[in-house]
This record gives sequence, structure tokens and C-alpha cells, in this order.
Amino acid sequence: MGFRSLELKMKTDYGPDDLKNVIRKICKVRDFTYVIEKQSLDGRNPMEIHWLVRLTVSSPEIKGGTEPNSSTIKVPFKRTDKKVVVVGSGPAGFFAAYVCLMGGLDVTLIEMGPDVYQRTKDIKDFEKSGILNDRSNYAYGEGGAGTFSDGKLTSRTKSIAKEKRFIFEQYVKAGAPDEILYLAKPHLGSNLLHKIVKNLRQDFIDRGGNYIFNNKLLDLKIKNGKVKSAETEQGVIDADYFIIAVGHSSYDTYKMLINKGVKFVTKDFALGTRIEHYQEIINRAKWRTPSLPGVKAADYSLTYSFDEMYSVYSFCMCPGGKVVPTPPISGLNIVNGMSNYKRNYPFANSAIVAGVNLNSLVGREFEPLESLEWLLSLERKFYDFSNSYNAPAVKVSDFLKGRTSSDFGKYSYPFELVSADFRELFPQKITDSMAMALKDFMHKIWGFEEGTMMGLESRTSSPIQLVRDGMLCAGFDNLYFAGEGSGLAGGIVSSAADGIKCAMDVVETIP
Repeated sequence: MGFRSLELKMKTDYGPDDLKNVIRKICKVRDFTYVIEKQSLDGRNPMEIHWLVRLTVSSPEIKGGTEPNSSTIKVPFKRTDKKVVVVGSGPAGFFAAYVCLMGGLDVTLIEMGPDVYQRTKDIKDFEKSGILNDRSNYAYGEGGAGTFSDGKLTSRTKSIAKEKRFIFEQYVKAGAPDEILYLAKPHLGSNLLHKIVKNLRQDFIDRGGNYIFNNKLLDLKIKNGKVKSAETEQGVIDADYFIIAVGHSSYDTYKMLINKGVKFVTKDFALGTRIEHYQEIINRAKWRTPSLPGVKAADYSLTYSFDEMYSVYSFCMCPGGKVVPTPPISGLNIVNGMSNYKRNYPFANSAIVAGVNLNSLVGREFEPLESLEWLLSLERKFYDFSNSYNAPAVKVSDFLKGRTSSDFGKYSYPFELVSADFRELFPQKITDSMAMALKDFMHKIWGFEEGTMMGLESRTSSPIQLVRDGMLCAGFDNLYFAGEGSGLAGGIVSSAADGIKCAMDVVETIP
């Protein structure tokens, strides 16, 4: 069996037969198989948009060549009676628990919220009634925040290739499409993630894992830098290792850990808003056509930096998606974006955020708990504006002219949009920075000024960061904090990889 690597240009709506015909013509073989290693959309020339496909052909008619590399992590199995408690079922928590289980440990995973199907029902009820369930919403519940915020599987971290492959393989086994293994911008969508999360949980249970819903971590019992047990709503759980993976919105857990001596420092984070357009505006701007055969919807990535102002950039762009209310607890007003697998909603949205250093913004040094409280106060301010989850909003064109908006037309947000002056809601340096950036974005995306700025986007990352010693929480022998809550990871893939690295550290310490 020989191998040959190819890099091909294919039409946007190509199918398997088209690809096979090209392979036959180039390689001059009849009996072959192929593996796509990477596929990315090349839209640099709007008149000739195409897929770039890198693949390896294998055939007995080919001599020599190199077999494609698909290396993944290898979890060593240890015969042990050691126990681990994992708190949180988002990507970091689940994959930390899963890898520990594969390594032979006795694993208990506790989740404050309910299973993903009850969570789906609670979110629908919230959007009908305006009454938030503080334990089951877009932020909390099985699967973590990522389950209901688009399901993008992109990551810029280059040091997690093996972990990334492992994560994607488990997703495919749980029902994800094979394309996530090779697409340059893989995306699952919230509707597929609901099923995938359920199937992953069942696999974990079938392997012998203990999965407990509706059970909040209340306290940790610590002696001489070693955690002895976790106090939960359903009782005390003793273990040898503890992995906290509660995400970046569990401020109660942050406060408990800091009071227990877990070290955090303040860090830069991002603040801004969601901007929504009709998807056709983005399609025309990027493709010069309202639709493109074989491609779901156009996306964009924007950034702008300038002296003495904050850098402003797009984040978590959701083509064919909608803007959703994502407060983790009542009395806060926060938004995020999501889309389903087909990305077929008529709107596109993206966070447009400024990178913020809180110390320079306010003019003094902030302690970690102060940083959390400052952010909460801003989120309360957006809620108090209408005393509801209605989103303060303004058209981009009106914001740039220093005025409010009287009409928003159609929009995806499930509650109402309320006309607001963002310069009264945000700190001045943020709105000044955003105004300069938006003028630039209008030149990069035709029609960008037609968008609507909706609500407060404040939870792109944590404003504080864990201090680690290796993978452990500094000063502790058996305590880990994984994922976005650590301030050292962001997004589904890097969070899951961080959980895997914490778990591998646990497994590898066992003789």
C-alpha cells in the first residue's frame, strides 16, 4: 500500500464523486481510498471562491509515500483505588472526568444544574416568561455554556493537537459529523450538541463513572495544602484528587476558593456588545452574492488597534444565528450568540468587544474579588436600565452619530430591544474605542453600519486568572482548576484540552 498527498481546489458545492474523479485523474489509479486532512474556504477572490482540500490517497497502485498522521493522546490505565471528584460538566469538567475514568480512577462528576434536556426546557420557559432559573439557563447545566452558544470547535492553541484529535474523535463517536475532523472551522451547532452531550454522558456512565445532577459544591475541607473532601448539597464526598471546572461565571465558587487560599490574579478581559445584521448583508459583503452553493453562511473576523485606545475585535461570530440572553443569575443582563448546525437563521451576529485592563480603565489596582464585583455592577446596570432582560440597543449608524434609535426592525433576540445611549451605560474609553473601530469595520464589511448593537457582552473570558504550579493550583497537592474558569483557557476545545491535561497529570502521578 502506497500513499500520495494532494492539495486540491474544489468548487464550493463539490461532492464525493467529484473528488474521486479528480483523484483518479491526478493519481491515475482505480483502487484507492482517501482521508481528508484539512478543508478550508478560500474567499480571497470573491469571484472565485473555492475549497482548499488537503488529503492523502492510499492505493496498492501507488508506491512509497507517507501514511497520514492522526496521533491522539494515550491514556495509561492504572489499577488503583484512588478517587477523584470533578465539579462541573462543561467541556473541561467532562473530559477531565472521562480521562480520569479511562486511567482507572473512581470518578464522581457533580453538576449544579440539570441534564441537558431539562435545561433546554428551562431555557424555553425563561424566554417565554422572563423568569430565570438560576441553576438551569444558558450558562449553567449539563454541557456548560458552550452547549447553548454555537458549538464552534476552533482553537488557536498550537500545543494541544493530540488533545484536540482525542476530543473530536469522542464527539464523532457521540454523533458529531465526521467533517469536524478536517474542517478548518469546525462547528457543531447547539441542536447537535444537545444529543452529543447526552451520548457522552451515557458513555461515561457505561464505563463506570458516577454522574450526579443538581448537586452544588459548597465548600472544600483542606488540611496542610491538601483537600480532604468536598461538601456538596447532597453530602460530603471524600476523594484523593479534586478538579474544579465550573466555568467563568460561577462567582460563588471563585469566592469560596479565594477564601480557601487558592491564588488568583487580575487579568485583561473583554467588554462590548453583540452586533446583529441580516445574514444576506454579510454574504454579499464577503461573497458578492446573497448565497453560495455548498456553504452555509458567510462569517467575518475583524480587529482594529490604535494608540491610546483599546483594541477592538469581533469574537464568537455566529453566521445564521441569533442573539440570546445569557445571565447566569437573576438581576444581570448579558447577551451572547448561538447558531444551530445548519446556520440557517436569517441573521448573523458577533460580539464586538474591547480588550480591557481594569486597572488602567478605573485608575487603581484591583484585587481579584474586586474585579468580579466591578463586572457584576456593570451587568446589574444593564438589567436596571429596563428592570428586565430586554436588551438596551442602538443602531450602529445612530451610535456613530451620537444619537439613540427609534426603530430596530426585525431581530432575533427573544425579548424586546430598548432604545439606549450606550455612552451612558459603558465607560467612556470603551465607547470611544468602539466608535473608532466601527468606522473602520464599515470600510471592511459593506453595510456594517446597518447592524444593531444589542446588550452587554461581558463573559467572553474571566477577569481573573488562576496561579498554577504545573497543572495544580499553586500551594495545593491535589487541587486542580480547569477550563475557562481558570482564566487559562477559552472556548470548547481549549477548555476541554485543559481538562484533559489536568486529568493526565492526575493519572500520571499514580504509580
